[in-house]
Amino acid sequence: MFVKELKCLKCGKKQKPTKGLYVCKKCGGKLEIFYDYDAIADKINKKGFAKRPPGVWKYAEFLPIADRKNIVTLGEGGTPLLEAKNLARELGMKYLWLKDETRNPTSSFKDRPMSVGVSKAVEFGAKVVVTASSGNAAIALAAYSAKAGIECYAFVPAEVPSPKLAQLLIYGAHVIRAKPKGIGDPSYKLMRMAHERYGWHPIPSCGAFNPYHPEGSKTMSYEICEQLGWQAPDWVVVPVGAGTLLSGNAKGYLEFKQLGFINRMPRLAAIQTEGCAPLVKAFKKGTSPYKISTWKNPRTVAGGLVDPYPWDADTAIPAIKTSKGTAEVVSDEEILAAEKLLAETEGIFAEPSGAAGLAGLRKLLDMGLVDRSDVVVVEITGGGLKDQKIAMQLVKEPPTIEPELDQLERLIKT
Repeated sequence: MFVKELKCLKCGKKQKPTKGLYVCKKCGGKLEIFYDYDAIADKINKKGFAKRPPGVWKYAEFLPIADRKNIVTLGEGGTPLLEAKNLARELGMKYLWLKDETRNPTSSFKDRPMSVGVSKAVEFGAKVVVTASSGNAAIALAAYSAKAGIECYAFVPAEVPSPKLAQLLIYGAHVIRAKPKGIGDPSYKLMRMAHERYGWHPIPSCGAFNPYHPEGSKTMSYEICEQLGWQAPDWVVVPVGAGTLLSGNAKGYLEFKQLGFINRMPRLAAIQTEGCAPLVKAFKKGTSPYKISTWKNPRTVAGGLVDPYPWDADTAIPAIKTSKGTAEVVSDEEILAAEKLLAETEGIFAEPSGAAGLAGLRKLLDMGLVDRSDVVVVEITGGGLKDQKIAMQLVKEPPTIEPELDQLERLIKT
């Protein structure tokens, strides 16, 4: 393992990686992992990566697992970067690419961090893991826990879509719906209670209570750079809830730049929904990440982006600024239009959360913030089968006819 130390983002205390270390021992703040990059550079290079099979664990040196025997994998990562020629033509762009994370084992990018998170839990000797999630992180954690043979408890929103609930339950997780009470996310409140009372290993969708699993999200950036011939795009557009994915992506680009694998970092665009946009609001107003107010009464079709409090704003907002990027909100109508456009032009069926990045790109193009000649990557983060109810609202019911030629001809004419 090339982990050098863990550093608290709040008080600055540096700590050595030890079993069960999830938050700062001094102040309880969020920890960030730092690696021995000189040692990594001696171990691996571009040619070495090219010889390895695709997937998250292709980049094992950049991940916090001490012994490869503890790795729990379902074949996550290695997703395609698709050139979206039809969509680019529709938007008047020259270079548009889609990172299709719907191809992961449980159909979302969350398989990347959860493979790392469960592997670390196994390394720590965990028997039970617990999460707070709007759906996809819990689903991924349940799948990898099943593979590892450990128990999984998942606290999810009371209104979680039934397809996500079915996927979660089939993996054998103990699922508990969290009913709102007062200000704040009830699922996170319950997860923290369970961790403190029972000692269950916390692996939430964000990185505020566990620094290990978010490292898996870096591998998206590594893959994009490799797939573009060791070049960083001009822009990467990221759907954002708590800010975890964007933070992980940024760290990946910065690490590859530090090692000389790429010569610059792309500009990052954070996209949130109008019905829940605490991170975008804070970015635009210049609010300190530690003074962001919890978003009251969040409402949006993009349930995967509902994080009333952006737990990873302390890494996401600085990442946007460092990359000279931006942050913008989109409406539910814009998200649904993007979901349908994506399917009709490129054959990718995304859930609303997964299509939010495309909605954001369309808005940034109209605003003139992204040039139509820029090389742009949009991350499609989750598959459409996770929210079939929403998808059926975007299409018409198909006609029903008998096997008669006159009926077929009449239908075709109309």
